[in-house]
Parts: sequence; C-alpha cells; structure tokens
Amino acid sequence: MPETAKASATPRRSAATLADLLEEEIVIGARFPRERLVEDELMARFDAKRHAVRQTLQVLEARGLVERRRNAGAFVRSFSAKEVTDLYVLREVLEVSCARLIALPVPAERLERLAAVQARHEEAVEAGDVRAVVFSNAAFHRELFALADNEVLLEAINKHARMAHAIRSVTVTSPESLRRSRNEHRLMLDALRDQDTELLAATCRDHLLPSRDAYLRRVTLAEGPPPTGRE
Repeated sequence: MPETAKASATPRRSAATLADLLEEEIVIGARFPRERLVEDELMARFDAKRHAVRQTLQVLEARGLVERRRNAGAFVRSFSAKEVTDLYVLREVLEVSCARLIALPVPAERLERLAAVQARHEEAVEAGDVRAVVFSNAAFHRELFALADNEVLLEAINKHARMAHAIRSVTVTSPESLRRSRNEHRLMLDALRDQDTELLAATCRDHLLPSRDAYLRRVTLAEGPPPTGRE
C-alpha cells in the first residue's frame, strides 16, 4: 500500500468513525480490492484497540466494502464480473430514474449550490488532489440527486454508490477519467439549465460506464481468457 500519513485516532473514537477513515483509504485507492486488512496493522495505524478494529471491520462489512473469509480474515471487497455488471445495472436504474424525477426548472438557488460544488471539483481536478476530487465528486452527486426531493431514492443511490468504492478506485488516479468526469458534470449542469431531462438522464447513464468498464477489464485479465472447450 502507498505510504500515507498515520491517521490521528484514539481508542475512544467510535467504530463508525474509524470505518470512515478506512473507507476513505479504499475510496482514494490506497487500499485495493482483495487486499487483506490485518488487525495488528490497523491497530497501529489508527491507534485503536483490537475490539474497536473488529467493530470497524463489521461496520465496513455492513456497508458492503469489506468481506470476511473463514479462517482467512477480512479483505477489501472484490467483485466478480457478474457482480459488477449487476451492481451497475441497479445503479443505472436508480440514478437515471432519479434524474428523470427532477422537476424543471430547478430553483436558481439550488442550481447555484450545485454549480459551487462542481467548481470545487474542477479545482481539485486541476490540482491533481485525488482526495479532494473524490469527496467533491461525491458531494456533487448528492446535491444533484437531492434535486429529485425523494429521500428514499437518494438513500438507495448513496448506498449502492458506496458499495462501488473499490470498483471506482481503479480509475480514481487516471487524469483522463478525471477530466471526463469533470466534463460530464458540466454537461449535467447545462442540461439542468436548459431544462433538458433526456440529456441529463443520458449523461447520468454514461457517467457510470468508465469505472465499471475499467474494473471489468481488470477482472477479465485476472481470470484469463475463457476456455476453448478443447483439452
């Protein structure tokens, strides 16, 4: 794992707080799919007791970011090609449906808030600040989908976006992917300003593809070519 500064944590911090810190490392690509999460290493990194680390791993397992294997320990969750495809089918259904539910025209003050979040995202992309890119990107999507004024749908979108953290980490350091994401955010803003629901929905759909496809390419390489049927 790349060298990172030791997180300042105390045994009194909650498991949820420690889980947020470890989730951040997964999001920014400092932890990789299939990477083993060793309790002793996490105790030292976060200055935490063993029981707190174990609770933290349970929280992350509930969030869909960690998987436990019997007699092997905890690992950053990895996905099969089918699991990735199924997850992204669901994310497309949720996010495209949400985009279509946004009532147009969007009130000017809400559109300004979304534009302000995107300005922070653009600054982070230009600076090459991966951590700021990741969190401003998440903030942009929360603000965007909140425009549908459907809390249940927003919660479902956020839950499944969180499950995809390890998948999206494959492209998080790619300048090309970051520029594409920035440009698609701009297009979403333009669609809202122009009251173009179809463009907004199509852009939301296309926005999901790069991280999905990059992860699927990695899975294909790891699994090797399909059998030919010959001995």
